[in-house]
Amino acid sequence: MTSHATNDSPPPPRPDRDARVIPLRPAAPAPAAKEPLWRDVVGAVLRRERLAQERTLKDVADAARISVPYLSEVERGRKEASSEVLAAAAHALGLGLGDLLGLAHHELTSAGRRARGGLRGPGASLVSRTTAPQASVSRLSSGAPLGGGGTHQGRLRLAA
Repeated sequence: MTSHATNDSPPPPRPDRDARVIPLRPAAPAPAAKEPLWRDVVGAVLRRERLAQERTLKDVADAARISVPYLSEVERGRKEASSEVLAAAAHALGLGLGDLLGLAHHELTSAGRRARGGLRGPGASLVSRTTAPQASVSRLSSGAPLGGGGTHQGRLRLAA
């Protein structure tokens, strides 16, 4: 029988069992959050606008005179669409190219802020650090629904 000491101290180290592990390299820092690609952001805005208007890919693609598979790839961020294609898709949704790009800019800057953990620098305390709601253009300030196919004048109102 082996007797143990009655004090509360740990037993002495045994070189054959209590080897200390030394890491070969320090732990890698967590990877920085990736900013979304422009094509992903623009595609998401197009899809959100189309769904907000309860329109199909075929309906919007026909109105924009682009193929359904291509519009689908643009919406999913698989294709980098030209400015002509983006303008055609935006107009098919009753938006101007500037409206589409403005919404995408809002999304991109919001995503960048979230990735960096909020704003930094002067004026940062003036802006809420919470996640901004995703904006969607659904009506003109006059209250007229978008999607009429004509040139829209007036101010856009962003709806959460």
